[in-house]
Amino acid sequence: MAFAAAVVGHHHHHQVSDSDSDSEHGDGSNPLRHVDLSSYICRPYFDFTGQSTATAADLSKVQSFLTSSASGALSCLICLERIRISDPTWSCSALCFSVFHLVCIQSWARQASDLAAARAATRLSISQATASESATWHCPKCRSEYPKPQIPKSYLCFCGKLENPRPDPWILPHSCGEICDRPLRNKCGHKCLLLCHPGPCPPCPKVVQSTCFCGSITESRRCAVKNFACSGTCSKILHCGVHHCIENCHDGVCPPCRKRGIYKCQCRKTEEDRECCERIFRCEEPCNKLLDCGKHECSRGCHSGECGSCPLKGKRSCPCGKRVYEGMACDVAVPLCGGTCDKLLSCGYHRCHERCHRGPCIETCRLVVTKSCRCGSLRKEVPCYQDLTCERKCMRLRDCGRHACKRRCCDGDCPPCSEVCDRKLRCRNHKCPSPCHRGACAPCPVMVSISCACGETKFEVPCGTEMDQKPPRCRKPCTIPYLCHHAPQLKPHKCHYGACPQCKLLCVEEYQCGHKCKLRCHGPKPPPNPEFNIRPKKKKSNRPIEYTSGSPCPPCSELVIRSCVGQHEGAERTMVCSDNISFSCDNLCGNPLSCGNHYCTKICHPLKGGSLDSSSCEECYLHCEKKRKPECQHSCPLRCHPGDCPPCKVLVKRSCHCGSMVHVFECIYYNTLSGDEQMACRSCGGPCHRKLPYCTHLCPEICHPGQCPKPEKCSKKVTVRCSCNMLKKEWICQEVQAAYWATGTDPKVVSKSHFGHKLLPCNSECRNKIKVVESELHPRKSVNAPEVTHFLLLYMDFSSGQTIFFLESVNVNTIIFQEKEPVTGNTASKRRRRREKVQEHHSSMKLQKMIASVKWLFLCALLAMAFCVATYYGYKGLLRLSDWMNEVDKQRMRRPPRF
Repeated sequence: MAFAAAVVGHHHHHQVSDSDSDSEHGDGSNPLRHVDLSSYICRPYFDFTGQSTATAADLSKVQSFLTSSASGALSCLICLERIRISDPTWSCSALCFSVFHLVCIQSWARQASDLAAARAATRLSISQATASESATWHCPKCRSEYPKPQIPKSYLCFCGKLENPRPDPWILPHSCGEICDRPLRNKCGHKCLLLCHPGPCPPCPKVVQSTCFCGSITESRRCAVKNFACSGTCSKILHCGVHHCIENCHDGVCPPCRKRGIYKCQCRKTEEDRECCERIFRCEEPCNKLLDCGKHECSRGCHSGECGSCPLKGKRSCPCGKRVYEGMACDVAVPLCGGTCDKLLSCGYHRCHERCHRGPCIETCRLVVTKSCRCGSLRKEVPCYQDLTCERKCMRLRDCGRHACKRRCCDGDCPPCSEVCDRKLRCRNHKCPSPCHRGACAPCPVMVSISCACGETKFEVPCGTEMDQKPPRCRKPCTIPYLCHHAPQLKPHKCHYGACPQCKLLCVEEYQCGHKCKLRCHGPKPPPNPEFNIRPKKKKSNRPIEYTSGSPCPPCSELVIRSCVGQHEGAERTMVCSDNISFSCDNLCGNPLSCGNHYCTKICHPLKGGSLDSSSCEECYLHCEKKRKPECQHSCPLRCHPGDCPPCKVLVKRSCHCGSMVHVFECIYYNTLSGDEQMACRSCGGPCHRKLPYCTHLCPEICHPGQCPKPEKCSKKVTVRCSCNMLKKEWICQEVQAAYWATGTDPKVVSKSHFGHKLLPCNSECRNKIKVVESELHPRKSVNAPEVTHFLLLYMDFSSGQTIFFLESVNVNTIIFQEKEPVTGNTASKRRRRREKVQEHHSSMKLQKMIASVKWLFLCALLAMAFCVATYYGYKGLLRLSDWMNEVDKQRMRRPPRF
């Protein structure tokens, strides 16, 4: 975004001319205010650089100061009062360039420097004069430090040339109106080209010949950005003196050389693969070279150069240094002198009391001495190496004058207060975040931005003064579009707070009937901007903006001819266009129903959508009587409907030809097949399960329609027997059938179990076998059972309902004889005895079940009787309790009241 001088001047001139009443003079006077001279102040800069090359960042701070000054919103951070044209001022030249009242900054600087001097004198124990000379003070906003001699004593313009500049309405307040001529901050040797102005000087706009960092390209660039990097390689010789830098053109020192190679350590014993920047290194092996004495080895690690002379050569002394020996060989151990060591111990006060010895002295001094604690309240004998501290808390006030030190055993040098001040600043919006301190708190450094509705025009004021400010008037067009249909015809209006101005054109909106509205525009209104409020805004919601709708157009009053609701011919009436009255004639509807087969018999009624739509007519509840295609015996399950009936999906069962499987087909599918296809799909695909008519075998063919082929020529084998079943042979089935036909017997009559029986004649062998079998079937004598057998006898005690088991030894032969004697003399068969035992067991089980059922019924009857008795007496008890409570209430009501 380029800054144009004319645009900038016009913009600021609007702010000055449209601002509210002059708030810079509280006495009611109204002198001529200065005109906006921002374009005049910046003209030398634009003339030198050109308006197309100047950027917003070059003059942003200057424009901000000029906007605040032109709008009358320039305020002092210390007193929070507006800075008038006639007030002496001082501006910070270190970082923030804020403007203050001269009296306020002088008072601020004196208080800050005196407080710093008092702290220094207390802590460093120096004179007050020395501490006052070294005291400093800082800017209230950016906290930049200034020495005490730089406390402002006179009122100077922004550039510092003119003392006590006079207020002139034709130049910027507090400036001399001359060229700034301050040296620029990058120390390029050039000076500022603007007129005397607040804020930092813009970057140097002069064009100079500049070389890139690597020195390969020279270009003409602005002095402020003369240092640049080209797209080539640096190629400078690195610190190793062998390789060149492979990085892109860069500023500063080249990075270390990363070329790898084989390098030797300083003692030349070890070789390693290292980077060139680490080529000088030391290995882990000791030197071990012989010294010049030829007897001792060098104890140093890997190193370069000579090892040096033997440290034991020349004059030598005992370990304590009291006795000196001359001419002693280096390989001879120095004898001990036998005296006291007297070396100073680590404490720095006492000496070693041991005899002359080799090696270090004791590390900790254990002599008992009398020590005082740091605060001096306790004296005690303790070892020398041990520090003495007491438990007393220091109650001196710290440098803040509000909080006590509360350190244990404090030596008097109390540290600065670590608490947060947390007192409310003069702005009444924030609290002091500094450590607890004496005197007044620093002013609030927060700047509040006050802008127009669109946010393009704004200026900053100190926190605490925003409530007295008014929004700047912006000349930019309002971004809220008109919502009525006259938007293309209306002229754009300026940025504003609140609602947009109302459209004053005629509505001329066309009705649906074709007529036009003749009232003033009453269309929808855009949502109004919020009113000016410098309080913190709530978080914006993500809901879409709802537009404010206007009043609707009045109903149309033209006369029109309308038909009845059924749209019958010859039933039209004349009525007002806006009257949406519908009428019905007495004719039948006659509209075809949705089925397409019948017509509506209702009286004239409204149609949906105003067209011949059968959805508003009556519904046809008749069943469909159409014939299906292809024809089938099933009827359509739907109601009367238009078009063809849906395909028949009824399942039809058809058995296969042999009857072993039932196939299920959809009716539409089965009826669309031809006769041959129907016969083919009914086949199960397995062997035919139908029995042949003249034999017991099944048809050997695959499932087929009609009679089985050649049933009299069955080729399966049949076992043929004689009448006594002694002889047997295998014949073919058709031979067996021929044998039956030969004997005059129909094979159909022969059962399956006797098929092929008595077709062979018996011979002599059959008769012999029959006699042998009859002789073996004579009854045999019974074998005697053991005389004594143990039986488990069961008795039922009917009085108690218990079953008693016990083991008893019984003669089996006697029991059997006694049981069977009345019946017959022969021995009973095992089957008969088993049957009798089962009958006895069943009879005993029935008796037990009957007894259990009687007991259960008796128990249920007892429980029912108990429940009835409890219910009866419980109910009687409740009635008696109710009567008693009623009597008590009556007696209570009869008692006289107590006073």
